[in-house]
Amino acid sequence: MGIFDFLSGQFIDVIHWVDDTRDTMVWRFEREGHEIKYGAKLTVREGQAAVFVHEGQLADVFTPGLYMLETNNMPILTSLQHWDHGFKSPFKSEIYFVSTTRFTDLKWGTKNPIMCRDPEFGPVRIRAFGTYAVRVTDPGLFLTEIVGTDGEFTMDEVSFQIRNIIVQAFSRVIAGSGIPVLDMAANTRELGDMVAKEITKIVADYGLAIPEFYIENISLPPAVEEALDKRTSRGLAGNLDEHMKWSAAEALQKGGAASEGMGAGMGMGLGMAMAQQGTHAIQGPWGAAPAPQAARPAPPPPPPPEKVWHIAEHGETQGPFSRATMGQKASTGQITRETLVWTAGQDGWMKAEDVPDLATLFTVMPPPPPPAP
Repeated sequence: MGIFDFLSGQFIDVIHWVDDTRDTMVWRFEREGHEIKYGAKLTVREGQAAVFVHEGQLADVFTPGLYMLETNNMPILTSLQHWDHGFKSPFKSEIYFVSTTRFTDLKWGTKNPIMCRDPEFGPVRIRAFGTYAVRVTDPGLFLTEIVGTDGEFTMDEVSFQIRNIIVQAFSRVIAGSGIPVLDMAANTRELGDMVAKEITKIVADYGLAIPEFYIENISLPPAVEEALDKRTSRGLAGNLDEHMKWSAAEALQKGGAASEGMGAGMGMGLGMAMAQQGTHAIQGPWGAAPAPQAARPAPPPPPPPEKVWHIAEHGETQGPFSRATMGQKASTGQITRETLVWTAGQDGWMKAEDVPDLATLFTVMPPPPPPAP
């Protein structure tokens, strides 16, 4: 073995990338002067791709595996370099490692409300947010369209543009879906699939794909949510009048606790004001007591309701009769002490002589008539 063969074996390059971050999408293999020895070993791990850029042109893309960088496995680079077989001098190329794994749990959301037309409520504004995942499907296209010559490209550098694409696609899908606002929560999966398809068509031009897209929440403005809550409360209350009574009771209950501490002070202030007004009325405008006014007589109480009686004879009921009528019947013998009578408030039928109001009808007899002239 010659000295040159020994030195050539000692300086064979080993090119690889071990990613210890969670957001690096592209990493450039750094080499002094970008010189890579012919016959170097290239290791591309699972979830990676290696892109060779030679003199500003995309040369080769290597998928996962172990490669010896020779003319037989670098056809495009060989044609660009115009190598002959057996040419073993170093060549200058840039190697970019591209992560092809999924970048998950990325956030998206509508910065401003989206205007849409609801079949029940008319024009409404909604907000939405959720998560998505992205992965590189075409490393060469992604490198030329997005990364350029960036030596370390992270997910944050492209996520802003993707979020704008998501919001635009979401607005277009929501406006054309025709799904009522109240039913969107039950159709988030279908809406997510529709939005993901729209996004994939756009990001495919960047060499990207959206394998996962989720809508976590769709919300209305606070004023609309408050109106819906009141509408729900009315529905639970049923009757609008009952709902108003319930609302008034709730307001009194909430206000009572707040004003309990002020009640004593307000009562004392009101009492002092009334006392001052009473003193002013007694003293008069010049301090002298005014002449007393004649006391007005109280109105007489209403007369008690007159009792009436029913009479039971021969299995039949007669009446009602006033006490005067009962007196006439007693004087003519139509009723006797044994006659059964009843009046309101009396416990069952009783003999006339046992009723205090009628017993006197049989003890007071008129005096004998005067003699004939």
